[in-house]
Amino acid sequence: MAELGSKGVTAGKIASNVQKKLTRAQEKVLQKLGKADETKDEQFEQCVQNFNKQLTEGTRLQKDLRTYLASVKAMHEASKKLTECLQEVYEPDWPGREETNKIAENNDLLWMDYHQKLVDQALLTMDTYLGQFPDIKSRIAKRGRKLVDYDSARHHYESLQTAKKKDEAKIAKAEEELIKAQKVFEEMNVDLQEELPSLWNSRVGFYVNTFQSIAGLEENFHKEMSKLNQNLNDVLVSLEKQHGSNTFTIKAQPSDNAPTKGNKSPSPPPDGSPAGTPEIKVNHEPEPSSLDTPGAAIPKSPSQPGDVAEAEGTKPVAVAEGANETAASDGASSSLPAVVVETFPAAVNGTVEGAAPSKRSDLPPGFMFKVQAQHDYTATDSDELQLKAGDVVLVIPFENPEEQDEGWLMGVKESDWDQHKELEKCRGVFPENFTEKVQ
Repeated sequence: MAELGSKGVTAGKIASNVQKKLTRAQEKVLQKLGKADETKDEQFEQCVQNFNKQLTEGTRLQKDLRTYLASVKAMHEASKKLTECLQEVYEPDWPGREETNKIAENNDLLWMDYHQKLVDQALLTMDTYLGQFPDIKSRIAKRGRKLVDYDSARHHYESLQTAKKKDEAKIAKAEEELIKAQKVFEEMNVDLQEELPSLWNSRVGFYVNTFQSIAGLEENFHKEMSKLNQNLNDVLVSLEKQHGSNTFTIKAQPSDNAPTKGNKSPSPPPDGSPAGTPEIKVNHEPEPSSLDTPGAAIPKSPSQPGDVAEAEGTKPVAVAEGANETAASDGASSSLPAVVVETFPAAVNGTVEGAAPSKRSDLPPGFMFKVQAQHDYTATDSDELQLKAGDVVLVIPFENPEEQDEGWLMGVKESDWDQHKELEKCRGVFPENFTEKVQ
């Protein structure tokens, strides 16, 4: 019997809930059609708008914070693999190996600590902050339903009072239901009217604390990481000093960027490499006359050209510092390869440093040197020279050095000068990397 009674109560509640839903639906239809007035509270509606905005902002902040943490985790993994690579290539007999391993270990610990503190001081706080929104959102929805119940009870009571045939018993019951509905609504409404403005105002302090925590943690992290990087740099500098006598193969790499004239950029030469680029040569086998013989003469620097360079008819050479000088001072042969770099006189703004302008009458005023076109160049402006491979150009200085763009020279084709002897008609600019110096 008790079970039947329990089922009867449950069935009664279900029926009551269904009836409430029907009554609310009817009331909303009447309100939308304008046949029933609706209780309005503009102040509360503003609070609800603020609540929805605050929820949207908080949800976005939580999402972006999780993305930031994922990025920190990815950077941790990348940094860890990089330090592991360094540990693998760092040979056991090299000085500073233990320090390098310790730095790698501290690097890993620092990343882990940074990530964990971000979780504890930012993400968990963020989750707690957003955790209060679902309950309040549910209460706002419930308050809306109770408002509809109150309006429905009020309209029902008013309709019974204005009926031609009044039924006092029904009016009394309707009044009782109205008072009950009003009480339930007002209790929920008062609570929300107090909580929503308070929640809205709390967002300022929350945002400040969250971003202060992130900024402080990131600042400390980079300070500690900077110390580790400095320590690693010191270890590598020490390694370089102790192995500084070793030489490495050097190869000149042509620039991928063609020189620019104003807003224009000439195409690179057809072979893809700038013409006239100084070549850096590496001599992997020491000269027998200079390195294999104790006390033999060592090639001197360009500032002090010696007999060796002149005897062989070569240009001044620069010897890798710390390699051949050591061998010469000890009077012993060296097995280390010498790095020999061919050098040319330095050019400043297209002018060869130390070169005096020619005074010959058969050359243009201010003539500096000659170049030969290695590739065809099609002029794209009236102030440019049209070049064919093999053309010889007499290079002259710009009247106003400030007008010279990097990678461009001023000149006149030798054939035009021989024919006209007039600079105004013949001179023009051209890309240096399409030519090669011949004089």
